[in-house]
Amino acid sequence: MIALCDVNNFYVSCERVFNPNLWHRPVIVLSNNDGCAVARSDEVKNMGVKMGAPIHQISDLVSHENIAVLSSNYALYGDMSNRAVSIIEQYSDDIEVYSIDESFINYKNFTHLNLIQHNQKLVKQMRQWIGLPVCVGIAPSKTLAKVANHFAKKLKVAGNVLMLNNPYQQTEALKHLEVKDIWGIGRALSAKLNAIGIFNAQQLRDSDIKNMRRRFGVVMERTITELRGQSCLAFDADPEKKKQIICTRSFGEKTQAYHLLSEALAYHVTRACVQLREQTSVAGCITVGIRTNPFSQRDKQYVQSVTIKVPTPTDDTRIFLQASEQALKKIFKQGFQYKKVGITLNDICDKDCVQTDMFVNEKPGDYKLMNVLDSINQRFGKGVARFATEGFDKQWVMNSNKKTPAYTTRWDSVIQVN
Repeated sequence: MIALCDVNNFYVSCERVFNPNLWHRPVIVLSNNDGCAVARSDEVKNMGVKMGAPIHQISDLVSHENIAVLSSNYALYGDMSNRAVSIIEQYSDDIEVYSIDESFINYKNFTHLNLIQHNQKLVKQMRQWIGLPVCVGIAPSKTLAKVANHFAKKLKVAGNVLMLNNPYQQTEALKHLEVKDIWGIGRALSAKLNAIGIFNAQQLRDSDIKNMRRRFGVVMERTITELRGQSCLAFDADPEKKKQIICTRSFGEKTQAYHLLSEALAYHVTRACVQLREQTSVAGCITVGIRTNPFSQRDKQYVQSVTIKVPTPTDDTRIFLQASEQALKKIFKQGFQYKKVGITLNDICDKDCVQTDMFVNEKPGDYKLMNVLDSINQRFGKGVARFATEGFDKQWVMNSNKKTPAYTTRWDSVIQVN
């Protein structure tokens, strides 16, 4: 059996852990630059506010319903996610972290346990230890576990755990699930399925699998197989390394200043290289892109990017900082109001599988230097040791005017009780 453990309204729930005044109040968490709603409490969902709704379009509702509006606090969410995973790992030695708020749990060879009771203990421990409300769906396949989790939330089942372990239960659940809500289907594909008379998950499960494969491909075949209770999606306890690393952010305010673009660029390069080293990989090239605000009708528009190849694949931040500065000089133009800058690391491969260039003199100590830099920042806090090209006052940062403290990752943000 496979379980899916999902934190309810994750961003909102993290905020509520440290501010009890939010528990009985509708809450919205905003996207980068405080633009759109990316997390909504159940109260807000019931008001009809959609995911991604621009905050300026619902300002009257926010005021009338006394909705708490908060900026995203990624340091807090990331740490709370890690704490949640550390608890889940106590219930099985085989888990797959699917996203920041979802983990699959493999219960193969757990026939000696009552899995409902076992996961009810997990739900209770999550609430007691870190204050997060979770629901667990259990089924023979990942897709059915997603379905079980969906109804565990929707029906508010006892103990927040629902198991779909027999054909009757599975049929009843699938009968009441629209195809658009099936994991991996999506809006565009569901419209095509509706056009041929398939409106719910039961109809999809019972469709002609060979015909569906011919029409929609092997992914559809796997989805149908999973809905029939046969597990065919690999359980990936060790996720595949990224083949591409992207770091980009919009500015809080538009700017024409080259030095601010350069500082923001250096910050993104540094973050990307840390991710590269964390997965023990190296990259062979970097793409740098800049753009103005495409939604502004008053500003002149400009968007451009360029790719620079490094002599030998590396994870050395210094080399990519030099390459990114070279790229920025090529594409920067005076007289434009820039809103966004970003980078992409490509040609990523394992660090131990690099074809070196016999004409490039790479110093053996370079890798050690990066490891020392990472160790300092891991021990004393992100950005304690940095490259001067990143700057220090970060005038380019995105708007985050309603951000709560990093309660769990900064000593100066720890809650004080008097």
